[in-house]
Amino acid sequence: MEENMKLATVEDTVEYHLFLIPDESRDPEKHKEILQKYIERIMTQFAPILVSYIWQNQPFNLKYKPGKGGVPAHLFGVTKFGDNIEDEWFIVYIIKQITKEFPELIARIEDNDGEFLLIEAADFLPKWLDPDNSANRVFFHQGELCIIPAPRKPDAESWLPTTPPTIPQALNIISAHPEKVLASELIRAAVNRRIIGYPEKVQASLHRAHCFLPAGIVAVLKQQPRLVAAAVQAFYLRDPIDLRACRIFKTFLPETRIMTLVTFTKCLYAQLVQQRFVPDRRSGYKLPPPSHPQYRAHELGMKLAHGFEILCSKCSPHFSDSKKSLVTDSPLWTSFLGSLKKNNYFKELIEGSSQYQERLEMAKNYFQLSVNRPESSLAMSPGEEILTILQTIPFDIEELKKEEANLHPEDDDRWLDLSPDQLDQLLQEATGKKESQPISKNKEQDYDLTQVSESMKAFISKVSTHKGAELPQEHSEAPITFDADSFLNYFDKILGPRPHESDSDDLDEEDFECLDSDDDVDLETQESGEEASLKGTLDNLKSYMAQMDQELAHTNIGKSFTTQKQVNKELPSQTASNNSDEEDSGAGESVMEPVDIDLNLVSNILESYSSQAGLAGPASNLLQSMGVQLPDNADHRAISKPGQE
Repeated sequence: MEENMKLATVEDTVEYHLFLIPDESRDPEKHKEILQKYIERIMTQFAPILVSYIWQNQPFNLKYKPGKGGVPAHLFGVTKFGDNIEDEWFIVYIIKQITKEFPELIARIEDNDGEFLLIEAADFLPKWLDPDNSANRVFFHQGELCIIPAPRKPDAESWLPTTPPTIPQALNIISAHPEKVLASELIRAAVNRRIIGYPEKVQASLHRAHCFLPAGIVAVLKQQPRLVAAAVQAFYLRDPIDLRACRIFKTFLPETRIMTLVTFTKCLYAQLVQQRFVPDRRSGYKLPPPSHPQYRAHELGMKLAHGFEILCSKCSPHFSDSKKSLVTDSPLWTSFLGSLKKNNYFKELIEGSSQYQERLEMAKNYFQLSVNRPESSLAMSPGEEILTILQTIPFDIEELKKEEANLHPEDDDRWLDLSPDQLDQLLQEATGKKESQPISKNKEQDYDLTQVSESMKAFISKVSTHKGAELPQEHSEAPITFDADSFLNYFDKILGPRPHESDSDDLDEEDFECLDSDDDVDLETQESGEEASLKGTLDNLKSYMAQMDQELAHTNIGKSFTTQKQVNKELPSQTASNNSDEEDSGAGESVMEPVDIDLNLVSNILESYSSQAGLAGPASNLLQSMGVQLPDNADHRAISKPGQE
């Protein structure tokens, strides 16, 4: 019966902290009161975009956290975002906007991976910044990303600590030097790329679909649309024990099903659609044949009903009444409701109307979860919320059936079936790379393969360290500069007969950095004997390499390379005089023909690219990382070198 069981895993979480700028004039005894007022102000101001948001697991929330271990008292929140990474980046947007609207606040945010904002901007970070020294350096202030720098030299900047700063030090530095700690434009752009488009982007992340659901679930979702997330998660992470409750439904009977429109996030919809599941025969949930026009609606409704039934089965129908405390009993509710009205949350809706009541219920739920959040022992579980709604809010099945005839059309879900090109485009947008334009058929004949060889040369010319090779950012970048004096000087360090230097051929990182420098090396101070020794060593190396070339030229390996002579023979413009000269020169003795490096490089890459048959492989991955896009192999013929056809 069960083909695609998924076990629960450790959920990803994001933590966020909001600190007040240090102020000696502030009364420490009122610090808690001030911070608690900020909670109400923040949650009220951002209520219009937070109230209707459907969270994967947990909502954005703030609470007061007392000072401890050198960390001052501040506002703190934690959210489990699970599989929906968009929840995390939406929170980044919220935190950024909070510091913009409240410039006296400084915020920091991190998740299970640590400083994930730095991970997002990894391509643009300064070389000194690494996971070992990044603690307490990344903050949001006045709506901008800040990175506290490290001093370039000891005692160079007295206001910068030589070790990672403490939280109080970081707050003082940011408040005193806001311009000096501003992250570079490239780093800020990399982070802003992930949050651009909010809050309008929230609507683009939703998907509306028709579902054939029991009337009770329809009534619950009318009151609390966010509970669809808990139901999808319950079905998605089900286990055999959960499914025992779904053998015979007790809460949501299949006989009461009606058609309705359900709003999901795209993540929730994909989780529900992609799961294979066959209901128990005893459950009463029978599906029409797959060819039925409403098969998808029946299947989605069946899966969602199982999720709601699992949630309700995990709690007693007679759970503690202490958890049913009214939101309106809270002393903060009156002021919170007044703030919502001032911020035009209800727009121009008439008080008491159905739409007004829907927004009011959403506001109460938002207040309960985010503003007046109870202790975990007193908070209601999703199943208890569902049962409470069913017990307190009556609904008429006949009225719900009348609404069935006026449903809005559902959204197109073709975004689930992306083509390889669309997936590549999404990856490019996510990584911030320029979208590569497809090569038209008219340009395929004129495609210039020199960019392939030039990009490879640039890649080979790059200096690598123990951290790996650096890929050229763009294939059109300036050519690599080469300092011959520096090169000879470093050969001197490696091969020169200096008794006080190590015989090891390993270079430390400082040596590599110097090798890439354009500074002139003063070789005039070198002893003439060492210079002669170095030149002699280089001459010996060249002679040794020439002998190796002579030996390899007559082997299969040597014959596999295309020489310039082979290329010239195929050129129609080759003159007879050149041919006769080559024959005369070859009559006396065997002459080494130079290998055409560019042609061999390009032909080998094309052969590797062709063998991939359109799939991912080493050739395409390497070229794409350097910004080179090859045209499709339209004729599908094997790539052959000159003389091998």
